[in-house]
Amino acid sequence: MKALIAMSGGVDSSVSAYILKRDGYDCSGIMMLLCPGSDLSYDEKMTGRASAVCRKMDIPFEAVELRDEFRSTVIEDFISSYISGITPNPCIICNKYMKFGRLMDIASKRGFDRFATGHYARVIRNEDTGLMELHKAKDPSKDQTYVLYNMNQEILSRVLFPLGDLTKAEVRKIAAEACFENASSKESQDICFIPDGDYAAFLGRNASSLPPEGNFVTEDGKILGTHKGITNYTIGQRKGLGISSDAPLFVIKIRPETNEVVLSHGEGLFMDHLHLKNVNWISGKIPEVPVRAAVKVRYKHQEQPASITVTGSDTAMVVFEEAVRAPTPGQSAVFYDGDNVLGGGVICSDGGNT
Repeated sequence: MKALIAMSGGVDSSVSAYILKRDGYDCSGIMMLLCPGSDLSYDEKMTGRASAVCRKMDIPFEAVELRDEFRSTVIEDFISSYISGITPNPCIICNKYMKFGRLMDIASKRGFDRFATGHYARVIRNEDTGLMELHKAKDPSKDQTYVLYNMNQEILSRVLFPLGDLTKAEVRKIAAEACFENASSKESQDICFIPDGDYAAFLGRNASSLPPEGNFVTEDGKILGTHKGITNYTIGQRKGLGISSDAPLFVIKIRPETNEVVLSHGEGLFMDHLHLKNVNWISGKIPEVPVRAAVKVRYKHQEQPASITVTGSDTAMVVFEEAVRAPTPGQSAVFYDGDNVLGGGVICSDGGNT
């Protein structure tokens, strides 16, 4: 079978290609050039690494220019979300539309049977239902299913995750044995288009205009001070507020309509229910009755027991057994049944009024 492997120049995608070639796939590598304005020397370095890996394995390689599409799909959503007072997760948007949607489209048009990435996740066919399921990776410290909940049956029937049953240490060992120069390369931690992690500076450079300074207020409207613009804050934030107080203050709400950031000493930071939009059920079947599941509201969050009730074609309400800390509008709530990812959706503001 022919497999198109998304290459990044990093160790994970390199070992993915190595495993598939070893297992008998007719492989080709493709690097999706996504980040506009990125350091060209870095692009050249990573493209060079990916190309070198493919040459070593004697498989074709090409780099595809997709920066404009990435900007219009991912970056513009990121900017508009922050201006609207919500905190997006661009990796989820990128995976949905670029790294899987766009990649599968390219693979289909070029006659590939399968496509693959270096994500840590597993695809399992349920023999009882006949459905394809997305499962957590073997290595819990590397599991990436939180950002993959927008998968559907078509994608899962064609995608390959060669690293799903491996630990990171095992991946690096394979890379070293294959003499890949990136075997000990540093982990990438930040959003790819903001490598220094300075979101405020990025927004300042790329947004046509930003919300001005406004008031820090209490829930009942008492003015506590002046904020630097709502794009500088997110729910649960404590540091960098610049307000003296006898007890720590936290951001509990952002009100773009009044340009206010609401603070409290912790009251209102925990929520026992959430409203979700853009909900995706991986099975393709919308549940007719409430679903019991474990729900994760942040990438590093420990999932919590909850009940999920469908409220519309792509909306739902999540009710937790115990309140969770700082669920953030724009982030996602992802549903798990053990290792099996059932789906997920985007957390709404103010009970779903977004």
